[in-house]
Amino acid sequence: MSESSLPNGASVVVIGAGVTGLSAAWWLARDGYDVVVLDKGIVGWEASGRNGGGCSHYQSPLFVEEQRLWPQMDELLGYPTEHRPERIILQRDPHLLDHYRTVGQMCSAMGYRVDDLDSKQAQEMVPLTDETCLGGIHLRFGGHANPQRTVQAFAWALQDLGGRIFQYCPAQSIETVGGRVTAVHTPRGPIACDALVVAAGPQTGMLLEPLGVNFPLASARAEMIVTEPAPMMAIGGVDGNGLYGRQTMRGNLAFGGGPHEWIDMEPSGPAARPVSPLARNLARRVAEMFPKAAHLNVIRSWAGVIENTPDGRPIIDRLNHPANVTVATLSGVGFGLSPASGHAIRDLVVDGVCSFAEISKLGLARFATLEPDWREQRGWAG
Repeated sequence: MSESSLPNGASVVVIGAGVTGLSAAWWLARDGYDVVVLDKGIVGWEASGRNGGGCSHYQSPLFVEEQRLWPQMDELLGYPTEHRPERIILQRDPHLLDHYRTVGQMCSAMGYRVDDLDSKQAQEMVPLTDETCLGGIHLRFGGHANPQRTVQAFAWALQDLGGRIFQYCPAQSIETVGGRVTAVHTPRGPIACDALVVAAGPQTGMLLEPLGVNFPLASARAEMIVTEPAPMMAIGGVDGNGLYGRQTMRGNLAFGGGPHEWIDMEPSGPAARPVSPLARNLARRVAEMFPKAAHLNVIRSWAGVIENTPDGRPIIDRLNHPANVTVATLSGVGFGLSPASGHAIRDLVVDGVCSFAEISKLGLARFATLEPDWREQRGWAG
């Protein structure tokens, strides 16, 4: 996937081969732009390829576009994402059940069908649970996809359009002249560009700081576990008990869900990847949500490093200075929103404004008065 020699320049350079950067690059290449993607590792190696695969972000201004695009992505990309529609949220806590039924009413008011489930209906739809499940909601939209398949699909589709991806080629510094970015420096030499997209996950703030841009992020290690295969359920996307995840097409249960393990970052990545104590906690909660699968062994676990903004919402913005730079961090929800976030980034790069949604609330300016010690105040220090 990586070419041997870096070109002298490109119309757009994208820093970060996670799902957000790859989607942005694909949208730009669809419009005929010469795009080069740089990454310190390989495509999707951090959180983009290690997440629950959910595609139902009803609180985001990108939600409508997310829902429009996901059912089309296999056809648009030309490669499988394993997207499956619909999702179920189960609850064992009556207060949380009331909360999610309110969420369901909100989604229904937006025109997206949500059905309430009592305990019996929930057990019929999710046969791995039992009577400890009080009920839930059935989202007739959203669903889930395979993170690894999806990242690869974006990468291959981008290359089919002439886009180039350079793995193990980190951006070391960004050169500016006259208030605009002119080149990105890498170990393989500089590459000139007309526009720059920085979607480098936890490294985004470090890359922007020398440009005088304060981009507040805290990095965390988020764990997931995978079990032996279970009997296939009709709807494999199931949330609940503080968990997010899905049943794979082989039947494995792949689930994660906090708490985060806050870590310090270096330009090359986390200073260390300590063994997380969360696997046992995750296994217990999966067994509680799916009592009829409690006998299954956990066969592997993994962790992706994710970035979090102070308010937990994404940042998608085109900077005023340098004027040709678009920045993006999705703050832990990048996978599901990726078809829509890539479209929004394309619009900002080319037109300066998002064509399909009002995304000013995702702008960087909202953190202009952020306290310098905001991580310590929130208890997010590594």
